[in-house]
Amino acid sequence: MRIFTVDSFTDQAFKGNPAAVCLLESPRSDEWMQALASEMRHSETAFVLEQDDGRPYSLRWFTPAAEVALCGHATLASAHVLYSIGAASDSIEFSTKSGILTTQKLDHDRISMDFPAIPVAEISPPEALGKALGAFPAWVGMGRFDILAELESEDAVRTLTPDIDALASLPARAVCVTARAADPSGEADYVSRVFAPAVGIPEDPVTGSAHCMLAPYWTAKLGPASLIGAQLSQRGGTVHTTVQDDRVALAGQAITIWSGHLHV
Repeated sequence: MRIFTVDSFTDQAFKGNPAAVCLLESPRSDEWMQALASEMRHSETAFVLEQDDGRPYSLRWFTPAAEVALCGHATLASAHVLYSIGAASDSIEFSTKSGILTTQKLDHDRISMDFPAIPVAEISPPEALGKALGAFPAWVGMGRFDILAELESEDAVRTLTPDIDALASLPARAVCVTARAADPSGEADYVSRVFAPAVGIPEDPVTGSAHCMLAPYWTAKLGPASLIGAQLSQRGGTVHTTVQDDRVALAGQAITIWSGHLHV
């Protein structure tokens, strides 16, 4: 059984967000997949299973602690692996817990992913949020599972030092902090960081699924349907986004770091 580690949303090794991609030869139990994800200790491990009769590939994602319903960087990694080994040449369909997701191979080694947009509704900030973040957001909303908090500046996002244990106790899977980019003429239009200690990820390096919230939010504020988001984690990464109705196209590059075989 083949397994890969891929750095997503980057064209440089040891940058972006690493994900493990396991190409299953037959269905495996949830317990087995969770155990492997815990062994790999990446923020997500993707399990890809080719289906019969030309049906979409089955794709599931596990953190070291739990299965998740949507993961952008591990989807990008999975598509990158399938393109790299010659299993696909153009578009790929994945059957997931968030429905059918489609990827498309683009120029300049980029891969585009068609994801559902995640609407965000403004909420009263949870009492513990400001204390946990060490900063008081200018605006707070709730997506499907995650809190979105806009801070006053890019520098506030970059220098944030939250209380990770306190964040884990909030009523959300993750907390995404964001701000408009300091230099509107630079590469990025907005910046972000994502903390998900509730599912075993203190800080996620680059989070594709978070941009399903971020892209509609910033498109509504800034205007253009196509924007670029920079995630300001230590590893860093860039996500190109385009909003169209209730869908978001996320595009980025990926690089394989190593590959091997499982013996269990």
